[in-house]
Amino acid sequence: MDAFSIPHKVLFDIMRVPNLKLRIPRLSRPMAMLVFFVVFLSYFLVFSGVIYDIIMEPPSIGRSQDTNIGVIEPVAFLPYSIIAQHIIEGLSVGFLFEVGGLG
Repeated sequence: MDAFSIPHKVLFDIMRVPNLKLRIPRLSRPMAMLVFFVVFLSYFLVFSGVIYDIIMEPPSIGRSQDTNIGVIEPVAFLPYSIIAQHIIEGLSVGFLFEVGGLG
């Protein structure tokens, strides 16, 4: 016997393994519309760019100053940029993708 097995032998002489009869829980099948809405919501969130919004933290809506009057106007879509977006832009594009998916 080696030194590692002696504590285990003493430990298992003192303690007994319990006799458990475990049952596997039975899960009922979810309703079809619930599954549809969960998939539809996840489709919306992914195509809206929520992951991008969480990582990059862009502003919810942009603003630009009018050159003639000098008034600041809200801008929903980020002009002259292909790789960036505002949050409202992503949500509106995700909504349009969903409407197109509905047919």
